[in-house]
Parts: sequence; structure tokens; C-alpha cells
Amino acid sequence: MNDTICAIATSSGIGAIAIIRVSGEDSIEIVNKIFKGKDLTKVSSHTINYGHIIDEQENTVDEVLVSIMKSPKTFTTEDIVEINTHGGIAPTNKVLELLLENGCRLAEPGEFTKRAFLNGRIDILEAEAVMDMIDAKTEVQRKMAINQISGKVSNLINDLRDDMVQIISNINVNIDYPEYDDVDILTTEILIPKIKNLKEQIIKIIKESNNGKIIKEGIKTSIIGRPNVGKSSLLNALIEEEKAIVTDIAGTTRDIVEGQIKINGVILNIIDTAGIRETDDKIEALGVEKSLKIMEEADLILFMLNNNEELTKDIEMLLDKLNNKKYIIIINKNDLETKLDKKLLKKYEKQIVNLSVLKHQGIDKLKEKIIELFNINELETKDPTYLSNSRSISILKRCLKSIEEVEKGLKEKRPIDMLELDIKNIWEELGLINGTSYEEELLDEMFSRFCLGK
Repeated sequence: MNDTICAIATSSGIGAIAIIRVSGEDSIEIVNKIFKGKDLTKVSSHTINYGHIIDEQENTVDEVLVSIMKSPKTFTTEDIVEINTHGGIAPTNKVLELLLENGCRLAEPGEFTKRAFLNGRIDILEAEAVMDMIDAKTEVQRKMAINQISGKVSNLINDLRDDMVQIISNINVNIDYPEYDDVDILTTEILIPKIKNLKEQIIKIIKESNNGKIIKEGIKTSIIGRPNVGKSSLLNALIEEEKAIVTDIAGTTRDIVEGQIKINGVILNIIDTAGIRETDDKIEALGVEKSLKIMEEADLILFMLNNNEELTKDIEMLLDKLNNKKYIIIINKNDLETKLDKKLLKKYEKQIVNLSVLKHQGIDKLKEKIIELFNINELETKDPTYLSNSRSISILKRCLKSIEEVEKGLKEKRPIDMLELDIKNIWEELGLINGTSYEEELLDEMFSRFCLGK
């Protein structure tokens, strides 16, 4: 943290400009050594200065604009210099080389953002949102990332922790200073509704955070069904590309084929799987096994049936497994003679969409059904203030279990001073979400996923 770091902040390749970022106590001094123009140590903060980068023989390397930003009003809270060079690979690398020769160290991935966190400029949620903003592929993802960067999501956690601090403080005063008459005595009867309120808030954040995960990661969608029901044709129709091989030979798809589409700003990661049937072919059997596994892991199952084929017992058994999943039953080949007994599907009728993939009929209805199932229209229009990463959501779920244990303790009339320890542990766990408390290994692992120069 005491050294000065540098990195190319723009993507590699040829472009109009490239930016080399420098941060640290000696950043202005180091850049000044290789800059011909104004004395950068004497210019005002947050100014842009024209000049040239020169090498050790005072040969001109490039014509540049240099931005000077002095501590503490910078991203890292350290002195930051950004050198805007022409965007060729050779001049950019040469400027970086000169910085390294004059006392800078090459920054690790995410080190600028890591310094911003360690110096108190941002919290962990805001740091994670920086990378989410860079990775954003849709407008909804952008909105969610900017809300997290601005601190709206952090406020959800801070409000929870503030409520818990009041409870913890009140219990401590009751224990340590029982003679104080002006402090409410926290009895079990008073504590139960307070804990219930905390529990409801956590449940609400977890529920809404599932929307955040959908926005960030997309909907993992698997197309499931027997061979030759039209799974590969459906994938091709949805992504509008001939990606999966389509033939009338059963068992053509033996491994998964993937594609992506956007529906109202939400990404569907679609997986076409091997047709499910009993087979002696070892390779096809492995494909079937993989299909069943993907079905278990999917957020959405598009279960395809053939209108021209009777319902088999093995498919009926698979349909019964859909109850705990989000699914749509697609009856394909509606242009052919009906052999499927639709009375057997009566309990699924609200989730049925009729298609003829071959004639491109019903694709729009299928998309409308997906929008309805995941409330995608609401996600698109609503201000998305959600937790969006698995790390935060898993911590919240742990906290929910702990809150339920406290509730149980209150009902069993356990001493409040014992429960206070449990409440304090939950408060500390919540601090892991926004980085009020953290482990060094977590930071190293998290920031290593960032790109260089960020």
C-alpha cells in the first residue's frame, strides 16, 4: 500500500487513445520525470496538462494529455495520474515501461479498486459493483450496477445492522446498568417483535436478491425432452441461428449445445440437451445422464413434448419432478396429427404452450410465458436495488438461520444475555457483506477477478 502502482486502464489493441493509470504517494513525481511540459508537481489538482512523454535520452515517445488528481479526492484516495496516449500498442507499452523503470510497480488485477476499499473510499458491495458495471451487457444490468456503486444496496445492510446495534446496546445497558430507570428493559415480550421484524427484512432482501441474481447471471434455461421432439430446432429458433444440428435421426444431440438470447433486458442462457430415453449407446447414455443433471440445476425448464407421440411412462415420471422448479411445457408439432392425450396434462395446463417450431408458430407466446413466469417486465421497469452475488446472498441465508435460532431461544425463555451473543454474531456476519469486517483471503480472491488497471 506504500508503493506506487501503474497499469494500462484501457483494453489492449489499437484505438484512438489509451490510458495509463498511476496511483500512490510518488505518482506525480514519477510521471513528472518522464513528462516534458509544465512542472506537474506544481499544477493544481484535477487539471489536464498537455505535453510529451520522453525517454532517458529525452527522445519524444508520444504526445499526451496528463490528468493530475491529488489526494484525498480520488478513486483510491491517493494521488492519481492518468496519462492519455495515442492508442497504439507500441506507444502505450513504451510509456508503461518508462513508468516501471522510474519507480512504479505493475498493479495486480483489481488493485486500484482494492486500494479504494482499503482506504475507505468504497465498501465491498460497491467494489463488486464496479466489475458488474464493466461486465454489464444489458440496460437492466447497468441500472443494477449503478445503484450498487452509489451505495443504495449498502444502505439496505447498514439499516439492518443499525437496528441490531440498538437491540444489542439496549441489552448491554440492561445487564451492566440495571439501576438506570430511563432505559427500556428488554423483556422477551419486547424482543420477540423486534427479532421478527429483522427476520422479515432479511427474508425480503433475500427474495428480491433472487431477482438481482437473475439480472446479473441470466436465467439458466434447459430444453428437456425425448429424442426428436424438436429441442435443437427450438434452440435454433430462439437464438435465430443454426447452431444445433437438426436431423430426423434420434440421438443426434449427444452433448449439450448452448446459446443466449435477451428478453426485455434479461439474458437467457439456453442449453439444448440430449434426448432422454433408455439407450445401449454408451456415448448417448452419458448425454442423457448430463441432461438429467442440467435439469436439476436449471432456473427454467422448457419441457418439450411431441403432439404426434403418446406420453410414455418415463416422461410422466420426469414431469412429476417439475413441481419444485419453474417450468414451461411445450407441445411441439401441432401441425401434425394429435396422438398426445392432453387430458393427462390437465394439472399442467396453465404452464402449457403450443408450438410448431418448424413453421415458427408460437415462439412469441413462449417468450411471453417466460416474461410472465419471471416477472421480467417488472424487473425491467423497477429500480433494481438488489444484492446480486452468491457470496452476499449465502451470508444473508446464514443470518436468517441464526435469527430463527434466536426466535427459538426467545420462545424457550433462554436468558437474554445469552441471546445477545447470538444477535451480535449475526450483526458481525452482516458486516461481511459490505466489508465492515473481512478476511484478507476473501479480498485477494475477489479482486483477482478484476481486470488489470481497475
